[in-house]
Amino acid sequence: MKNNDRPLILIVDDTPTNIQILAEALRTEYRVKVATSGKTALELADKPESRPDLILLDVMMPEMDGYEVCRRLKENPATHDIPVIFVTAKSDVTDEEQGLRLGAMDYIVKPFHLAIVKARVENHVNLKIKTDLLESLALIDGLTGIPNRRRFDETLESAWKRAQRESTPLALIMTDIDYFKPYNDNYGHGAGDHCLKTVAKALHNSLARPNDMVARYGGEEFVAVLPDTDAEGARQLAERWCAAIAALKLPHRFSAVADHVTVSAGYAALDPVHGQSPKEFLEMADKMLYRAKEQGRNRVCG
Repeated sequence: MKNNDRPLILIVDDTPTNIQILAEALRTEYRVKVATSGKTALELADKPESRPDLILLDVMMPEMDGYEVCRRLKENPATHDIPVIFVTAKSDVTDEEQGLRLGAMDYIVKPFHLAIVKARVENHVNLKIKTDLLESLALIDGLTGIPNRRRFDETLESAWKRAQRESTPLALIMTDIDYFKPYNDNYGHGAGDHCLKTVAKALHNSLARPNDMVARYGGEEFVAVLPDTDAEGARQLAERWCAAIAALKLPHRFSAVADHVTVSAGYAALDPVHGQSPKEFLEMADKMLYRAKEQGRNRVCG
């Protein structure tokens, strides 16, 4: 297994000695990151590039204790499913109950035995890997292999909240294949499925950043969530999409706009504020898609 493929463990403790002991014991099997405060732990966990597969969390820390860290992790959709193991000197049954009720997977009392810690970490990491695999299958469109509507809804909700917190722009693009019904009717559903898969791949390959996502919204319709993107950035990607699909030169003799498969796209961008909703935002992009169709299809509106 490559080093970057190994599960990532985040150790959160304000005592350097504890961090050193745990890190040295786990580094042979896992990648390890450390945080000496709850604030730093939450920041690391919230970033996709440093999001851990499991967190070993001390309870007694200054400014923000482990219970509060756990509570905030479980409130954040992006970090809700990260398993947390409390490693603490608080051995009272009521303390353990509190930790488990907050959503922790396990509770280890100091002084700990490294063999026990390693065994519990291994068990929970293996469970997390299996759970992630099942969830990823449930969030992938079976035909095209890209994220499905459910995954899109979750991603938009998470991106919306982050944009509100950080006061950053957010953009959406909605697109669908022009005259897809006559394509299906005349070329057959097998060819229609091939067209959908080819278009989905081209749209996905047009994304330039790891946090951008395109999903199959339903039927022949696709949608993209673009964090940190303004209207101009959304327009450029939408136009790139149209060009990429046209470049495929998939024959479509039954289209009213070209002799090959084309798409129409609508985009919207804003800085989310309280009082607005992701649903309203989606409706904005959908209206722009409808406008693109009204104006003749094979074009971008926003």
